[in-house]
Amino acid sequence: MDKLDSMAAVCDFDPIAGKIPATKVEITVSLVVLYTQGVETKQWREFGRTEVIDNTLDPDFVRKYILDYFFEEKQNLRFDDFLGQVFCTLGEIVGSPASRLEKPLGGILGKKCGSIILSAEELGNCREVATMQFCAHKLDKKDFFGKSDPFMVFYRSNEDGTFTICHKTEVVKNTLNPVWQAISIPVRALCNGDFDRTIKAEVYDWDRDGSHDFIGEFTTSFRDLSRGQSQFNVYEVSGEEGRVGGRALTQFVSQRRNPSQSTSLHYMNPYQMNAYAMALKAVGEIIQDYDSDKMFPALGFGAKLPPDGQVSHEFPLNGNIENPYCNGMEGILEAYHQSLKTVQLYGPTNFAPVVNHVAKYAAAVQDGSQYFVLLIITDGVISDMAQTKEAIVNAAKLPMSIIIVGVGQAEFDAMVELDGDDIRISSRGKLAERDIVQFVPFRDYMDRTGNHVLSMARLAKDVLAEIPEQLILYMKSRGIKPCLLPPLNEEPDPEDQDLTQTTPV
Repeated sequence: MDKLDSMAAVCDFDPIAGKIPATKVEITVSLVVLYTQGVETKQWREFGRTEVIDNTLDPDFVRKYILDYFFEEKQNLRFDDFLGQVFCTLGEIVGSPASRLEKPLGGILGKKCGSIILSAEELGNCREVATMQFCAHKLDKKDFFGKSDPFMVFYRSNEDGTFTICHKTEVVKNTLNPVWQAISIPVRALCNGDFDRTIKAEVYDWDRDGSHDFIGEFTTSFRDLSRGQSQFNVYEVSGEEGRVGGRALTQFVSQRRNPSQSTSLHYMNPYQMNAYAMALKAVGEIIQDYDSDKMFPALGFGAKLPPDGQVSHEFPLNGNIENPYCNGMEGILEAYHQSLKTVQLYGPTNFAPVVNHVAKYAAAVQDGSQYFVLLIITDGVISDMAQTKEAIVNAAKLPMSIIIVGVGQAEFDAMVELDGDDIRISSRGKLAERDIVQFVPFRDYMDRTGNHVLSMARLAKDVLAEIPEQLILYMKSRGIKPCLLPPLNEEPDPEDQDLTQTTPV
């Protein structure tokens, strides 16, 4: 395996990143100032500004915004320029077709002020930096004095056939044979870790009024550029008024990143459990007493799985597809901690697959002999609301209940809607047969005195409060009665066995 292949392997899938419940995305924008809103304070703070581009109504900014996309949070954004402003969420951009969102600028009332185009791309794990130098000769684009003021612009290709600007050189004045300064640029800015991704370079002649004239262009790839100065890196730049040769020289600087972040809700603190583990333990230890064998299937959703980084929304925490069962709460916690070391957390956040997964088993046992309880621990954001509503409406006819515990400081409006206490949940005009969802925010049960034992006991009590009523309502609606237990030391009459049906305690 050569150096390039080994680098690509590192960039494709990074299990260690599983400790970070966030994905870095690069926002390409046709505007000037970005503001982000704090989760708790709701105050707008300036995040960054693009460069100024003169004399154009269609600016293409090189400077990008690199944001942590927490797919479990609602991240409000505001973009301002002198014409107006646009409000949206980061999830709205990421979730748009091809992750490209166009919105009109809100400026002067009754006047069209243009639109803003926002595009997002997940950044790979590559941390390499490429150092390159380009030169050109025999430029045919000349001014009145027989010279040019050339500069180069580099673009990376996108899946939809468009290109995103990623670098612009300086202007070299009064020459037909420019040698531009060496540039150092992150590899992920050029190709985002895909070494065969098309890179387009355009050459322009700068005019003193700030405009520029097109000279020509050529295409290449990072793999080709990495060969350095050779015959393979001499390019003919095709343009309207002639051709020009170009050369490239590349070198690499490798870096490693530290994946541990104490701000993560999944952060494994050696001195105390994280919010996920605390919620799981508090509720699970109560539920497990109502299961005879204490063997529980535990599923994760929203992660890239080894070895190829395939995204899954219903994967076994213990890594065993054939046998996802864990032995008691300790087994579940152990599988959870182990999964953080082997998978990479990834959006979107889909609930429907796990709801349908449990519903499939509940549908097979509707005689009252079993009742299923699905415990979902989430940090709030849901990407498949419509599908989840439909899944819950269908599950309401089955012997199952759903408990949702929200962790973190995100807004839980969607979870409250799924709860259905105030308005019965519906899908496609069909109301759920009964309320089967109970939601509680974990933060409401954090004892300020640090007495987690009492706090977790109160959490478990409130979370499980509706389960008995939901179970009884299902049994009554199906005419299922509890079995009559025989007196102590008396064997049951075999002839009576077909007259009764059992429900679990």
